[in-house]
Amino acid sequence: MTVSDEQLLDAAKEVMKHAYCPYSNFPVGAALLTVDDSIIVGANCENASYGGTICAERNAITTALSKGFRKFRAIAIVLELDEPGSPCGMCRQFLIEFGNCRVLMGSSKNDKVLETPLVDLLPHAFTPAALDAHKEESREDDD
Repeated sequence: MTVSDEQLLDAAKEVMKHAYCPYSNFPVGAALLTVDDSIIVGANCENASYGGTICAERNAITTALSKGFRKFRAIAIVLELDEPGSPCGMCRQFLIEFGNCRVLMGSSKNDKVLETPLVDLLPHAFTPAALDAHKEESREDDD
């Protein structure tokens, strides 16, 4: 079965209801689509120590990792705004760690959806490839 964008957005919208956001009252839901068409969801979880807050996107990714998934086709992010919103910088960096994927940004208030490749949201990203290149250069310097 192929998962549609609508199904992915619906999953993000549904999990948004479980967000723990007593400080901002800003619920966010995310749904990751794995390469084998599994959907893994996450909602934001705030903390009184604001730095301890976990965004919905990172929640979904770490849940996927704990289930053994490492490759993703798409992520849908749904916010409770009139206009779709994009992932924060930390989530963009966290996502690119696992490669490029489609990013669907939706609103829980209407049917507006924006779609873009992750690399367009984080041009010139720092990726594992940069570390691999550095390791290779270090080995060459040792020779």
